[in-house]
This record gives sequence, C-alpha cells and structure tokens, in this order.
Amino acid sequence: MFRPKLPDVPTPPSTLIPQQHCQRSPAPAAGRSLSPYAGPVAAVLVGGVVLTALLAAVAITAISVAIAAVVLRSLLNNANRH
Repeated sequence: MFRPKLPDVPTPPSTLIPQQHCQRSPAPAAGRSLSPYAGPVAAVLVGGVVLTALLAAVAITAISVAIAAVVLRSLLNNANRH
C-alpha cells in the first residue's frame, strides 16, 4: 500500500551509433611537475592551521583573564565600601 511505484525503464535502441574518434595531442608539460612541492605546501598549510588555533586559544584566554580581573576588582571594591 505504501510502496512507491517505480517508472518502467525504457529499453535502449537496438541500433548501434557509430562513435566518432577524436585524437587529441597531450598538453605539453610547462616546466617541472608540482609533485615535489606537495609535501612542503602541506606542511605550511598544517603549520598555519596550528598557529591560528594557538593564537585563537591565547586570545580567548586573555579575554577570560581580563573579565575575571574586572569581576574580582568589582567585588573587592564593593567589599571595601561596606
């Protein structure tokens, strides 16, 4: 009852279509291959990601320390007034 009805698959034509062959010359290699640079490029990218993560961690820590200092200063000022 709840099964979907699939459409009938049409049968392909029995006649063969001739294929046209196109000969392409390979593109000439311009200079050196880029494969020797894959390792250093990956290392630079990974290093950049790690350094960015460390910088974000330091920034978040500095903000949280600053907020804690403001809260503690406020609490100490209120305690001295009473």
